[in-house]
This record gives sequence, structure tokens and C-alpha cells, in this order.
Amino acid sequence: MRTNLDTVLLRTFVAAARRESFAGAAVDVFRTQAAVSQQMQRLEESVGCKLFEQVGRRKQLTEHGVRLLDYARQILRLNDDACRALSGKAQEIPVRFGVCPDAVDTLLPDYLARSAKVFPGVRIEIVVGRSQWLLSALRRGAVDMFLDMIDVDDFPRHTLRTSPMVWIAGSHFQLQHGEALPLVLIDSPCVFREKAIEKLDEAGIAWRVAYTSTMLAGVRAALRAGLGVTPRSIEMLQQDLKVVGEDYGLPRLPNASFHLYRSDSEQTESVRSVTELFDSI
Repeated sequence: MRTNLDTVLLRTFVAAARRESFAGAAVDVFRTQAAVSQQMQRLEESVGCKLFEQVGRRKQLTEHGVRLLDYARQILRLNDDACRALSGKAQEIPVRFGVCPDAVDTLLPDYLARSAKVFPGVRIEIVVGRSQWLLSALRRGAVDMFLDMIDVDDFPRHTLRTSPMVWIAGSHFQLQHGEALPLVLIDSPCVFREKAIEKLDEAGIAWRVAYTSTMLAGVRAALRAGLGVTPRSIEMLQQDLKVVGEDYGLPRLPNASFHLYRSDSEQTESVRSVTELFDSI
């Protein structure tokens, strides 16, 4: 007989996979930890295989669990999109959405297009700013959510994408032999700046600050002018820029994750809808 997967169980499964904890999932789906455990037992019985295994204090997905997770997200996404599209509710209160410069012309367009398709009545106000300003804006209620790469424990978050952090230079840039590495940087505080200097110092590579800017557009201009190298996520790469690293003996940089942070205070229907849409991606 054909198995019909219960979306309620799948929603709890996705929450447990994200949190790596039944207790954490219980908070997300508004159930007790015992109820979450029972739901996951029912789901395992339904699919006929084990989905989680205990690793230390974490609930880790088995091979079958990893395989189901992608399908579960797709099923829930289609289910939620259908429900939202049929509801036809006009949402007049705007969603104030803060975005870091790195995500404005890379991640944001696709998400805005999907939001416009699913919620044609929702008005989204985009505010672009630096990490600390966006965090402050969320704390004081000036924005409802923000997308950035900083790590913050104060607010609920959902990781949208993890990308390689690389060394980027202009397409015609050449480092002269014996020259200290010229860096093109955003002024402090900046996650990329801190990680790059940390890795260069660990590797014992000489460097100098050749150019600083308060805006990402200024960094791009300096790179195109051949003034130096910058650490950035791979999303910044464009036709007139290139990735450098091994050819100059530069150290490997850690990955950069884009997180969606949202206020944990009372939310409007518009904010809840857009938040659920992003969480399902």
C-alpha cells in the first residue's frame, strides 16, 4: 500500500533535524518533548526506517533521515505555498526587512521573487545596513527581521545558506614578489576583516591595508582598480573579479553562513507569513 506522509509529523521532523534536539523541536512546534518523541516514532514506523540516532547530547540524522529531510522540506513548502495562495488575505502592514550589503544583489532577489509570488499583497520595506546597526534595529523594533552573517544568540534564527569565504581580487591584479599582501577591507567591525587578518597572522603572511571603505561598492571599485585583495563570500564574485589564494600561498578561509534573524516579540500576520516562507527554504 502507498504511504501517505503526515505533514504534521514532517514539520516536527524538520524542526528536530534543524535543532538536533527533540527538546528544541518541542519549542518550535509548541509541543512537549514527549509528544515530539512520540511523533518521531510514528514517522519512523510510517517510513519503515530509523531517522535519528543519539550522538552525545544531540539527535543526529541517520542516512535515511538525511535523505528524507530534503523531501520533507519540499513537501512542506508546497503545502504551505498552496495554503497561502488560496487564503487570498490582503496584508497591509509592511514587513521591515534589514539586509546586509553582501546579500542585497545575491540572495535577496530570489527570496523577494518567491515572496511576491506567494504573498502578492505583502509590502516589504528593505533596509540595507551594517551588521551591528541591523542588530540594534531589531532590538529596538525598527526592523522585523534581518539577514546577515554575524552570529547572535539573542534572537531566533534560520540559516539560509552557507558559502565558501574566498580571497577575491580584480581580474588583472598581480602580487609583486616580496610585497606585503595589499588588503581591501570594509572598516571595523567586520566579520570578513577579522577572519582574514586572523588567518594571515596565523600563517605568518605579511599584509598591509591598502584601501578601506564603509560600503561594499567602494570595495568593488578598489578591486577593479587593482588595489589589492579582499576576503568575501563567493557570492561577491563577478565577471571582472577573480578568486586568488593558492597561487599566492594565502590561507584557507572559513565558510560564511547567511542567517535570518527575527524578533521574538509579538508579530503581525505579514511578518509571520514572510518568516514562515523563509523558514521553509
